[in-house]
Amino acid sequence: KRYGEEGLPNGTIHLKLKGHGGQGLAFGLAKGVRLDLEGGSNDYVGKALGEAYFSGKAGERFCVRNSGVKAVVEGVGDHGCEYMTGGRVVVLGSTGRNFAAGMSGGIAYIFDEDDSFQKKCNMGMVGVGPLTETASDAEMQEVKALITKHLERTQSPKAQKVLDNWDASVAKFMRVMPSDYERVLLQGAAVVKETKKSASASA
Repeated sequence: KRYGEEGLPNGTIHLKLKGHGGQGLAFGLAKGVRLDLEGGSNDYVGKALGEAYFSGKAGERFCVRNSGVKAVVEGVGDHGCEYMTGGRVVVLGSTGRNFAAGMSGGIAYIFDEDDSFQKKCNMGMVGVGPLTETASDAEMQEVKALITKHLERTQSPKAQKVLDNWDASVAKFMRVMPSDYERVLLQGAAVVKETKKSASASA
């Protein structure tokens, strides 16, 4: 608190970079800093917090060990979201093999145009289902908002197409969520509901 733990106001610092970002670019980036990179980068980009929007397709192990960032990308290679523990990931395209291996937290959303995703997903720790059948309206709007930001930051034709045909597009998204993580969230929601019910009865 003494040194301003709330961070900087949004948009205080804006960095524009060109070239190769290397490993760990923007890892643990402070609040209030925006970084635009025109070029490639390696593992752990923006891993711990904030938002990240990637134009084009990423390589292997996208968002490996992601622990809080919200990210949008237009396709990933093998082992996407491996060991992920938190955050949200939207993939506007195909994935490689072994998606979600060891994933214990967070949620991923895959735009599955050709119905091939479930064959590529490691089902050891996660559940997979259509977004329209497994998520609330608020969660679907959160996904749409992330894609809208992706369009604003990258001018992505893919994002534009998805948004222009949202009613049809949303039905093609698959929701990937760790089974234990979902169980804990549901238990927590039930406790909150029961507590509110008891408080109302006491009043």
